Formats: sequence, structure tokens, C-alpha cells
Amino acid sequence: MAHYLITGGAGFIGRHLCNELTTAGHRVRILDSLIESAHDQEPVPGLSADEFIHGDVRDPETVEEALDGVNGVFHLAAEVGVGQSMYEIERYVSANDLGTAVLMQRLIESNVRRVVVASSMSVYGEGLYRRADGGAVEGVRRSPAALRDGLWDLVGQDGTALRPVATHEEKCPDISSVYALTKFNQEKLTLMLSATYGIEAVALRLFNVFGPGQNLSNPYTGVLAVFAGRLLNGEAPMIFEDGRQLRDFVHVQDVARAFHLAMEQPGLAGEVINIGSGNSCTIESAGRLLAEAMGRSDLQPWTSGKARAGDVRHCFADIAKARDRLGFEPHHQLEDSLPQLVDWISSQRIRDRVRHGVRALEASSISA
Repeated sequence: MAHYLITGGAGFIGRHLCNELTTAGHRVRILDSLIESAHDQEPVPGLSADEFIHGDVRDPETVEEALDGVNGVFHLAAEVGVGQSMYEIERYVSANDLGTAVLMQRLIESNVRRVVVASSMSVYGEGLYRRADGGAVEGVRRSPAALRDGLWDLVGQDGTALRPVATHEEKCPDISSVYALTKFNQEKLTLMLSATYGIEAVALRLFNVFGPGQNLSNPYTGVLAVFAGRLLNGEAPMIFEDGRQLRDFVHVQDVARAFHLAMEQPGLAGEVINIGSGNSCTIESAGRLLAEAMGRSDLQPWTSGKARAGDVRHCFADIAKARDRLGFEPHHQLEDSLPQLVDWISSQRIRDRVRHGVRALEASSISA
């Protein structure tokens, strides 16, 4: 069996990946700095790693120690969240870009055979659209003036509405947030340097990951976590724009399995692969389903009528490549997974950071 390193392995996805790998008989070492925004408890509950190194991926000596003797690396360490990245720029660029640079510097001097890096659907900007005649449209954006006027949906050059469709990996990236920029840099640094130095590398572009274990006290890591935090506080979920934005919610256990496959399937060097559920859901529907599953149908989502800086209107995954190249098939859909998620949510206590974070996001939003 193999010996793997997971950077950021004590985080939400990392813990599930660690369990996935150890269940399969692999040895797992984790490198994690345990930043407060991502971790409420120390030691981290439910962590099944064989070894744990408490350290920063930006520290060369720590990274060198973490890489000693491992066969493969899962690079998950990153600051996450579109909204926060737009006003904590230095923090995001340092953790994500510099952290990846330090890791890659040490990787090219190691015996690691493959690295799998966590990228993000945010690199696409807006998802893929089609005109009424069926033609594909890329690179479209909404102007600040349109957002201030509450014109949420995208239109073509002739003013007619564009239809969102599943986004495939061939769509050109269109960076619209600091977070997206850092994730794209992580992806490109990993793929470029790995190819140069004979390391196999795979980038997984994750869509909206959800599931038990997500930090409900951190309002930047996922919209369902934000909704759950508000519902636990007896508050209705607050939604930016009109709530009709389309997203792809993919279960964390499916994501962990996708990482495992990406490490072990042959012939994947240099590939970029979407990981999603293959289905789309509006933000409003997700909030309503969660409220009902938590027994709080009285707390229906409400819309703010504001746009958040860096957000896109629609983006959901085409996962044909994941099916073909990884043999990946989602086992969990949002509607079927909510009872399990709610059982876990009901056992949690949250800190006041949710309210503070929402106020910060509102302060950085564009008024309608």
C-alpha cells in the first residue's frame, strides 16, 4: 500500500479523504496549520491519519519533513471563500499561491510520483451559456451597473437572454475573484512544474462541496454551511441577488473518492477534471430544502437584492470527463443527503463568526 501526504488534511475535505485512504489500507500523513477560521476544535475530531504535522505549507523545512518517504501528495491546503478573498487579498495570495510555490519547490526535489491539486469551479467565472440558436457563449459578464439595477441574468450582444448549460473543462477560465485567481495559479503551477520535472499531476475542479464536517462557524466555506448556521440561530437563510443562481452541490464523500481515483488511475498526467454531482439546483431551492429538513419551514430563505463582489450567476458541472477518465460516478445527491447532513448539524454548536462574516460580506457587496 502507498504512503500519502495530504496538505490541509485536517480540513473539511481532507478529513473525508483521509478516512477514504486509510479505509483502503494506505498510510496517511497530514500537514495542516489548523487556522482558526477552518477549525473549531483541536485536536481535530474524527481524524484517522497515521501521522500529523502541525505546520504551515509556506514553511520550506516543514514541507520537506512532510514529504519525506511519501509516494503521492494531495494538495488541499488553501484559504477558501470568494467573498472574503475580495477584501483579504494578501492573506489569500500568500496562503494559496506562495504555499503552492513552496510545496512545488520541495516536490521537484523529492521522489513523489504524483500530486493531485484541489482546484475550483470558480476559475470558470460564469459558466457556459448558449444563445437561442444553440451557439456556445463564453466570457460574458454582468456589469456593475446591471447589478446595481438588479439585472441578474446575462444577455447576449443583441439583448436576448442566454441559457446556462453544464460547464465542461474546455471552457476558457474567466477569473472574477481573488480566490479564483489563486486557485487558477495553484492549478497552473502544479501542472506546469510537474510536467517539467517528470511528476504526474492532476487538477480537480471542485464544485460546491457539502456534507457533514463542514465548519458551520466559518461563513466563507460553503453556502449550505452559512444557511445551517443561520437556521441554528433561529434566522432565515439570507441569499444574495434573487436566489435563482444555479449551482452544483457535490457531496464530500464523492469528492474524497474522486481524489482517491485521481491518485491511482493511470494515464492522467496533466489532466484537469470537473468534480460535481452532474445536477444543478438554485440557491433558493437549496435553502428551502435545508430549512425543511431541519424542521424550520417557518424560516424560508429571503433575498437581499444585492450582488456580492466576485460572484457569478450560474455555474454547474459537466462531469462526462470524470466519468470517462476517472470512472467517477456520484453516489450522493443533495435531496437524498440532507437527512444525514441534518443529523450532523443538530449535534453542532456554532460561534458568532457566522453573523460577523455575513455582515462583512454584506459590507463588501454591491447595493442594488
